[in-house]
Amino acid sequence: MMRIALIGIICFCILGCQQDTNKSKSKIKAKKETNSIIKKTPEEEVVIPSAGDADIDLSKVKTITQEELMPFLRDYFKKNNQRLFVIETRFGNIKIKLYNDTPLHTANFARLVELDYFNTTFFHRVSKNFVIQGGNSDKIVTHKFRNKIGDFLIPNEYMPMHKHVYGVVSAAKFTEQNVSNASSPFEFFIVTAKNGAPHLDKKHTVFGEVVSGMDIVHEISKVEVDDSEWPRQNIGIDIKPAN
Repeated sequence: MMRIALIGIICFCILGCQQDTNKSKSKIKAKKETNSIIKKTPEEEVVIPSAGDADIDLSKVKTITQEELMPFLRDYFKKNNQRLFVIETRFGNIKIKLYNDTPLHTANFARLVELDYFNTTFFHRVSKNFVIQGGNSDKIVTHKFRNKIGDFLIPNEYMPMHKHVYGVVSAAKFTEQNVSNASSPFEFFIVTAKNGAPHLDKKHTVFGEVVSGMDIVHEISKVEVDDSEWPRQNIGIDIKPAN
């Protein structure tokens, strides 16, 4: 069976939140979006794909190790100057700008957009008057994608001029054994608190900001959620380069 370590753990303690996101539905469950596996014989497994879980060709996705990560991302940053992206949702579009002084996080995000990783994911966490968080799902394809991309963390790139103010884009992180405050490569959040979230400064890396569409962010922030802050109706996202 596939590894699921980057699912439940990657609720990532956005510090100060009211819910323990390790209880999140991001642990693979038998929902419509996941695959059911029926064992017919010891030699054969039949995978029955569920709705919205189309196969994706991952053969061209390069798997990156922790040792390769920093030179790889620095090189990608130099070669890719795309900094504006549009997050498309059923509520409307959110346009974000990524920063040049957080090159590792900016390059990683741009690469995931290029790979179409985010298009398999949701805004999977809505914490009222705090953040909306994206980049995860309970789809089998999402977790296959993560395994293929690699098992690594991005070094913290905290910059004093980039605070957790209203409307910034920041990186989620692991909660345990993470004294360096390194980031997950897969999940991000947008601060919706009008007074910001200053308790997150230094502990999470702010690497961008919303330049238009905060009205859409607020519509998403109003949706009904369960006890783990997972929206009761999934909010799919599709992220593309913007002009």
